[in-house]
Amino acid sequence: MPLKNRQTGKLLPSTVKQLRAEDYQWLNSSLDFQFDWTSEKENEVYKICLVDETATILGVMSLIDVPEEFRIHLNLIEVADTQRGKKKTIDNVAGCLLAFACRLAFSRGYLGFVSLQPKTKLIRYYQSAYGFRQYGRLLGIEQDGAIKLIQKYLEDEKE
Repeated sequence: MPLKNRQTGKLLPSTVKQLRAEDYQWLNSSLDFQFDWTSEKENEVYKICLVDETATILGVMSLIDVPEEFRIHLNLIEVADTQRGKKKTIDNVAGCLLAFACRLAFSRGYLGFVSLQPKTKLIRYYQSAYGFRQYGRLLGIEQDGAIKLIQKYLEDEKE
């Protein structure tokens, strides 16, 4: 699942893996992450790293499996401070994490259904940037929208 170097446009192979115990300690001591990720330990917590730099975490997300509703709920997502805004050097960190969650939802038979409850100021952003739709107080993506995210961020290496 390639990320992209913002200056050169070069694709950067990455990997998404579940957080290990030592990763929680690293996140808590890092100035790049503001959330207390230890409070998410009961959930499925994943990190994204470059394949050749697995010691540096670029982004993290916490997922809750909701099998009775055939969906995965994105409880929390955070991109490293150095990879946000104008100072970032790598594009697509959040997109790759969201697409990974969609792929996981397909693998569990949920038709790619991923939900999240965004801050009010982010609702339009998730809708325009990633194709999420309003489902009451939650936003969600499924089926065709989830496939598009997977193709764009996990399978499209032609950019």
